[in-house]
Amino acid sequence: MNNRPTSRFQITPRTPQHPRQRRVQLAVLAVAWGLSLLLVGWLAARYASPEAGGLRERLRQSNQQLEQQRAQVEELRQRQATLEASDRISRAANAEVQASLSERDEEIAGLRADVAFYERLVGATSQRKGLNAHSAEFSPEAAGSWHYSVVLTQNLNRGAISQGQMRFTVEGVKDGKLTTLGWDELHQRKGVPGQEYSFRYFQQLDGSVMLPRDFTPQRVRVSLSGPGGGATQTFDWKLAGSGRGE
Repeated sequence: MNNRPTSRFQITPRTPQHPRQRRVQLAVLAVAWGLSLLLVGWLAARYASPEAGGLRERLRQSNQQLEQQRAQVEELRQRQATLEASDRISRAANAEVQASLSERDEEIAGLRADVAFYERLVGATSQRKGLNAHSAEFSPEAAGSWHYSVVLTQNLNRGAISQGQMRFTVEGVKDGKLTTLGWDELHQRKGVPGQEYSFRYFQQLDGSVMLPRDFTPQRVRVSLSGPGGGATQTFDWKLAGSGRGE
């Protein structure tokens, strides 16, 4: 009994190719190689054709137009920003001019009122009056004080200069009682001198006074005193400017 192991692999001798088969294989390879050359040539001719060149030219022109349009858009954006800044500056300048014109209009209106008042005061048909307080106006200020404006006039002695001091008191109600605040109380100190005046036809005196918080003003009594005599006028607080002599 033969105990030699049996091999799992067997060596089969190679059958030699027939010369005809070898020639067929070579022919197939030659044909494939020739076809690949033809394909490469066709692709080269396809992409080198005038049509491909035209496509490349149109692509180049499109890119150039796109860049030009981008440049135009950027230029328009810059112009828009410049115009917006110019418009803001113009609006601010116009607002400033309008405010200045309004101030000038107010000044002109005030000057015209002063001229009309002066003409009524010294005109040929004006009523002759000696020294008197023509008006007294009050307006509140931010600090809690009151600004006053008192106008003094005289046209009886033309060319004469009126000089002296002006004081006033404020009559009203405090704690349910009639109360009069004197010149010193209105200035919150003692020995306050009267406000000096010196004019030929009229003069406006301005200043500030303090009123107690629980005080309700009703009337203002203006007193004038000087070498040429004195005068007293009373004005209603709510109707300041319409004085009546006493």
